[in-house]
Amino acid sequence: MIVVKNAVDMEGMRASGYIAARVRDAVAKRAGPGVTTEELGVYAGELIKGFGAESAFLGYRGFPGQICVSVNEAVVHGIPGKRRIQLGDIVSIDVGVRCGGYVGDTATTVMVGVVDPDVIRLVRTTEKALEAGMAMARAGHRLSDVSHAIEAVAVGAGFSVVREFVGHGIGRKMHEDPQIPNFGRPGQGPRLASGMTLALEPMVNMGGAEVEVMEDGWTVLAKDRKPSAHFEHTVAVGAGPAEILTA
Repeated sequence: MIVVKNAVDMEGMRASGYIAARVRDAVAKRAGPGVTTEELGVYAGELIKGFGAESAFLGYRGFPGQICVSVNEAVVHGIPGKRRIQLGDIVSIDVGVRCGGYVGDTATTVMVGVVDPDVIRLVRTTEKALEAGMAMARAGHRLSDVSHAIEAVAVGAGFSVVREFVGHGIGRKMHEDPQIPNFGRPGQGPRLASGMTLALEPMVNMGGAEVEVMEDGWTVLAKDRKPSAHFEHTVAVGAGPAEILTA
């Protein structure tokens, strides 16, 4: 069942989204050459605590990090560790926070001194795919209208959309109904209504769409080890353009 939020719920969602966005942007600025992904995770934890919130990821199904940090061919769910960021890397920073009982979830991909035009195009295309999906997230549209818009941008640019991992509803729980694939035919699935809150998150690979999970049980890699980009916003559906709660 898709939960429709009331006015009180929406204020809680705005608060958690605001914190998640502030943490995302601050951590993104720290993602430079020589910095370890563990240092980014520790910094994120300090920021989240400073806002009076808690990580929605730490301990979730046993996940050991405050945030997810995924580098280059890592698609999502990277565990912060000893890896040092290098010039030319792309770094996905995925932040989830819980504040006042509500969850905000957001991600960005940072280019660290990237000069490869294909990698730059991958990252920019993934962000455009998210924007296209958000543009369709309005009352009266079907859920797959969002999915199709994301896929059209990514595949139209010559890239592949990851199919095993998807966006999701969000609210008092990090993962609520519905699941939101980043692919599909338009005009399918439930009709969107004002008050629904969704976490849209295209994961786009430079090569094939296939992925595999590392031995750590979490980190998802592009099977062909080509770069992957990831962007995410938590949005609220309304009669007009979606409200981006993690702007």
